Amino acid sequence: MNGRIVVGVDGSASATAAAEWAAVDARHRGLDLLVVHICEQWPHGLGDFSTEYCAGALEAAADRARELAGEAEVTTELRAGNVIDELIAESASADSLVLGSRGLGGFEGMVLGSVSTAVAGHARGPVVIVRGGRREEHGRIVVGYDGSEHSEAAMEYAIEQARACHARLHVLYAWQLPVSAPYAAAYNSLLETAFQHEVRVAAERVVPWREKNPDVEITDEQLCEHPAGALIKAATTADLVVVGSRGLGGFASAVLGSVSHAVLHHVTCPVAVVRPRQEGP
Repeated sequence: MNGRIVVGVDGSASATAAAEWAAVDARHRGLDLLVVHICEQWPHGLGDFSTEYCAGALEAAADRARELAGEAEVTTELRAGNVIDELIAESASADSLVLGSRGLGGFEGMVLGSVSTAVAGHARGPVVIVRGGRREEHGRIVVGYDGSEHSEAAMEYAIEQARACHARLHVLYAWQLPVSAPYAAAYNSLLETAFQHEVRVAAERVVPWREKNPDVEITDEQLCEHPAGALIKAATTADLVVVGSRGLGGFASAVLGSVSHAVLHHVTCPVAVVRPRQEGP
């Protein structure tokens, strides 16, 4: 992946956490960082205050990012416009886009704001959603991998992150068995055979990635469980969870699959949602 990392900020606590994560990521991967604030139109008569607030929030986030970015160049941009549209447009040329989970406009009880949800579903590249608060470091990245085009892109990003952070990469595949009949022994036996086949195929898919990336410690696990639940549990000991924006079970028209949507809402560590670059908006 090329380009610079872009982090969107708005003065909220989660945006500050996003700027911190993006700065460390820029330092680890030797990329430049752009800190951007999209200043939407405020009610009439508050224009001067709006501009002053936006500029202050931008510079505060940039100052914090510079403290953590090492030799990575940190620049800023203050723009006017629609936040979602501007960030999605920026994602086309950015290496990745980093956002806080909930901005200033979100309701207190919401774990994921409308901006982060919309951008994660429509961005042209990786989007990392970061929540505020202190996190324990585990040296472990988890990626959901089912062999779909979206999960292939997720795997590439996860390997790059693991290499840059000197972290272990855990590849997770989960397959939920169809509902079985308690007295249909033959049917249940077929389901068990089908699951064992899924396990073998999933394990074999990881082998080429391990061979191509001998410098990254890659482990894999196959579970008989709902993929979202498996990823959410694995996230409790992960520094980053990486998922494709849609998996094999997603509808072609869906911009954000049920698994990635559930992970975004329930995982507390940073989550990267990755969409293949060649896909349109």
